[in-house]
Amino acid sequence: MPLPTRILDQNVCILGLGYVGLTLGVAMADAGFRVHGIERRQDVVDLLKEGKAHFWEPRLDDKLKRVVEKGSFTFSTDVDPGFPATVYILTVGTPLGKDGKASLEAVERASRQVASVMPEDALVILRSTVKLGTARNVVAPVLAERGRRYEIAVCPERTLEGKALIELNELPQIIGSDDADTRQRCVQLFGALTPTTIALSSLEAAELTKLVDNTYRDVMFAFANEIAQLCGHAGLSAHEIISAGRLGYPRTNVALPGPVGGPCLEKDPHILVESARSYGVTMGITAAARQMNEVQPAETVRLMKEAFEAAGGGASPKIALCGLAFKGVPPTDDLRGTMATPILEALRAAFPDGSFVGYDPVVPEPAARGFFGIDTAPTLQDACEGASIAVIANNHPTFQRMELPALAAIMATPGIVYDYWNMHNRETEGLPTGVRYLSLGSERKEA
Repeated sequence: MPLPTRILDQNVCILGLGYVGLTLGVAMADAGFRVHGIERRQDVVDLLKEGKAHFWEPRLDDKLKRVVEKGSFTFSTDVDPGFPATVYILTVGTPLGKDGKASLEAVERASRQVASVMPEDALVILRSTVKLGTARNVVAPVLAERGRRYEIAVCPERTLEGKALIELNELPQIIGSDDADTRQRCVQLFGALTPTTIALSSLEAAELTKLVDNTYRDVMFAFANEIAQLCGHAGLSAHEIISAGRLGYPRTNVALPGPVGGPCLEKDPHILVESARSYGVTMGITAAARQMNEVQPAETVRLMKEAFEAAGGGASPKIALCGLAFKGVPPTDDLRGTMATPILEALRAAFPDGSFVGYDPVVPEPAARGFFGIDTAPTLQDACEGASIAVIANNHPTFQRMELPALAAIMATPGIVYDYWNMHNRETEGLPTGVRYLSLGSERKEA
């Protein structure tokens, strides 16, 4: 379907075709925009030209293939001066360095690419998650060096992996710019995707909105995990207590505990803390919450080992790590920021003579082996057969549906099934003698 002629910006260049850039590009091409995507990795570009995405997302391959065949989404490894873009959207990564600060190298590089080809009055949109002031202090000066008029805005990505193509057409789009005309231009652009746009008064307001939203979730989950830590040591059940406390009581909505990671929540609180520090503000709650979520794997594995040794377990158990992607609902194959990594590190430290096997319902076995450096299994049953410890690290529906007694029956004894998501906390009857079910926040609770 062609775009309405009243939409002046019909040719869009997207720099960075990772999760954020590719899903946005497909959604815009599907809406009628002509989109050209820039991705530095030649192997990814080659795959995209065949209409195949380099990661899993529901319906993405079908839509990508359609817009590629239609010619509305094209690709290259560098900006194409022949493509008549009037809008440039930066969706490049901002990974944390070892110093805990977000790298802006890719943002600056993409800005220079745009500056080299942008026409007069180009609209440049920063969509990457960045620290406060990046659009004004990093992107804008690079663009200004070209000596051409341009407009700049911040329009952060907000989608949930596993629902990105749906949410791009449903979620309100945050739009931040100092200039009212620029805000209106962005409203028209994103209005072709979603019925609701929210215009904010500055670049920084939009940058901070994204950081606040994700950090709030990190803090909320950290409180739940702190309660789980207390309950685990006190012989209580965090799942029981939190569920009871919020049932029918409108003033309590405590989250249930679980591992907290992923490409956003592992990173954005650090970026917020860094941003605040540049203004002389110390965000103690935010920093403490992130620390709580980061130390959880070592603490839970310590309790896991304690229970295993108390049951008479040996020093070289087979351990099945199940659920390798950073989350299970909605399903994804994304391994960025997955808490399976620090959980595996803690297990290796606790059981240096143990053997490890991984399993994930979505992540391809070769990708999992390459990422974690352990053997992988094609099925949950294959992973857990003969295992002394089975760790359920994410909440994929496969683990919610599994028959716990049947799984425990093929494990070694003594054995432990450790469930980070409390998916079977009321279904432990029928477990074979010698296999115990433990869940986050109830490790020392008597069965």
